[in-house]
Amino acid sequence: MADSLLDEALLARIRDRAADYDRRNAFFAEDLDELRAAGYLAMMVPADLGGAGFPVAAAVREQARLAEAAPATALAVNMHILWTAVAALLRSRGDESLEWVLRDAAAGEVFAFGISEPGNDEVLADSFTRAVPEEDGGYRYFGTKVFGSLAPAWTRLGVFGRDDSDPDAPMLVHGFLDRGSEGYRILEDWDTLGMRATQSHTTVLEGARVEPARVSRILPVGPSADPFTFAIFAAFELLVSSVYVGIGERAVQLAAESALTRTSARLGGRTLAEDPDVRSALAEAAIAQDGQLPPILELARDVDAGVDHGRAWLPRLVGAKVRATRTARTVVDGAMGVAGGGAYRSVSELARLYRDVTAGQFHPSSERAARRAVANALLGPLPDA
Repeated sequence: MADSLLDEALLARIRDRAADYDRRNAFFAEDLDELRAAGYLAMMVPADLGGAGFPVAAAVREQARLAEAAPATALAVNMHILWTAVAALLRSRGDESLEWVLRDAAAGEVFAFGISEPGNDEVLADSFTRAVPEEDGGYRYFGTKVFGSLAPAWTRLGVFGRDDSDPDAPMLVHGFLDRGSEGYRILEDWDTLGMRATQSHTTVLEGARVEPARVSRILPVGPSADPFTFAIFAAFELLVSSVYVGIGERAVQLAAESALTRTSARLGGRTLAEDPDVRSALAEAAIAQDGQLPPILELARDVDAGVDHGRAWLPRLVGAKVRATRTARTVVDGAMGVAGGGAYRSVSELARLYRDVTAGQFHPSSERAARRAVANALLGPLPDA
């Protein structure tokens, strides 16, 4: 296995394009083309199927590096990497039901994540989307999916919905929609504070059909310990966390560069790198940042190895995600203080990171859900839960 699929020249080109994508609110098309050509989209595809065979831990490290260059590119690519991670994890445990995902990814297909719905804080445990069964085993989906990263480019969209054909036993049906299918609309409505290049448009499902062979799981409504659900949740939390690790790392780098180049009249024209207050503030941000990646990698290695943490998995994973996004916000804020007023200009890379990092609080699991999960682990659930 190669150490990395991201050489410095590729990362430099991606970083150079990031500001323009953000300014124009444009999709990262050139980045995606180069990443595909480098084999990056197949990083988690096993070697015998044409990929690099990276485990989750290696993908976490790669995504953190990509996020240093372009957070929005990394966040959007995450949604493709996520599905390959799920398929690879299942295959490593003897479940080959999603091997076709790995083969498609190796062939250049782009997968996206059509799970989030307006107002659905149950996330994977329930759905407002209707999944209507058809006689041949396929399903038609009716509903609205939001935060659909990769909207301009996906060729396979993972969706799920609720089948209420048996009111006493509602089921959640997961499947994959092909780009060439009918019965859906993509609304070009992504105009946000940050992470603009993801172009995470809303998708309206109006009877979009998932073929029988593309139905991936049918599970009861409610929390599930099924390996498919666990793989989605674990990969999502860890890969999203990696993006915010990368943002924090880049913020510290930019703050240090600023301190080494900005001068101070109070210091007689010497750089702010000699100002004890600036040094202290930068050190504080760097100390927080330095603790980010190791615990995420440790959890990722446990996922790769199939370690059984039982009920402890939920609080560990949500805790990792919340710490990563919360710490990244703190680190970027500290970096802005070190860099000074120039960082507040919209053309500043730190200003873009400042906007991008705010997205972390909106990814599942939310801080509220994470606190609930950790409290339940420590104290047991509330009596009426």
